[in-house]
Amino acid sequence: MRIVNSTIVKSFAATLIASPALASGGLPQLHTATFSSQLIWLALTFGILYALMAKIALPKIGNVLEERQIKIDDNLAKAEELKSQADAASEAHQRSLSDARAEAQDAIRTVKNEANAEAAQRQSTLNADLQGKIIATEQVIFKARDAALSGITIIATDVAASAVKKLIGEIPDAATVNAAIEAALKDRS
Repeated sequence: MRIVNSTIVKSFAATLIASPALASGGLPQLHTATFSSQLIWLALTFGILYALMAKIALPKIGNVLEERQIKIDDNLAKAEELKSQADAASEAHQRSLSDARAEAQDAIRTVKNEANAEAAQRQSTLNADLQGKIIATEQVIFKARDAALSGITIIATDVAASAVKKLIGEIPDAATVNAAIEAALKDRS
């Protein structure tokens, strides 16, 4: 190839040196006497450049473009595959989150029901215990009231007898005073 290029350059240079257009001092491409040689060199140069481009440069560029397109297509396919895997993983993650939430809600509901049942059982035990204490306390109060009332009857009998003695001057009969006090207490209760 280098031999062809150097031969072409030498022959082109020789043509330019021998050209009468250079001697006349005008533009050499506009002289009609050199049109035929210019057209030959144009065709020859165009053919060589076309052959070089068609056989060497364009196939390399085509290969590079094809490899690039293959690489882009592979990357797009990988990206689509990774996207589908990410979507599947995201869906699995969302499912596991919803399952975990459901389990947590069930656990909370179970604990809450157990706590309510335990509280109700404690409340009923406490109510029964308090009811027993209330009954026992009421009995103590009734006994204390009966004891106080029996003590009041004795005191009231003594006070009534002394009041009657001071008012009338006579000591009243104990049975009459007791009957009057019991009648007065019955009216109050």
